[in-house]
Amino acid sequence: MIHNPYRHVEGYNCFGCSPNNENGLQMQFYEDGEEIICDWEPRGFLQGYFNVLHGGIQATLMDEIAAWLVQVKMKTAGVTSRIDVRLKRPVPVNEGPLHLVARLVEKRRNLADIWVELHNPDGTLGAEGTITYYTFPEGVAREKLSYPGYELF
Repeated sequence: MIHNPYRHVEGYNCFGCSPNNENGLQMQFYEDGEEIICDWEPRGFLQGYFNVLHGGIQATLMDEIAAWLVQVKMKTAGVTSRIDVRLKRPVPVNEGPLHLVARLVEKRRNLADIWVELHNPDGTLGAEGTITYYTFPEGVAREKLSYPGYELF
């Protein structure tokens, strides 16, 4: 499991990953080679259609895991520049945990393209896409985005 270095920072309330945000997604991550992985249990109040996870929440899950790839694998922080998500099939909220996988595809100067897949509990592909992050040099990430440094993950 990747340690969340922000969890005890006063005021930290990230919708995607804060374990203390009751209304948030409370995502947790781990590494598998060059990939960042998240197994996440959906909750019914996040549905769009009956028992189907809202598409905006799917995009948020994918954006959040991409952010953690930037922090852990690229050892810096950045901001979302572009989200290109393809919703492939309904993602259920009541059949068990979803499996997300993120990996770096390409880095062009300060832009990082991260491929993310969201798999349904039965293993089928629910959504996929490329999340592009504008990354900062580590010093700027520490100063402007409160990046704590790779060693704290």
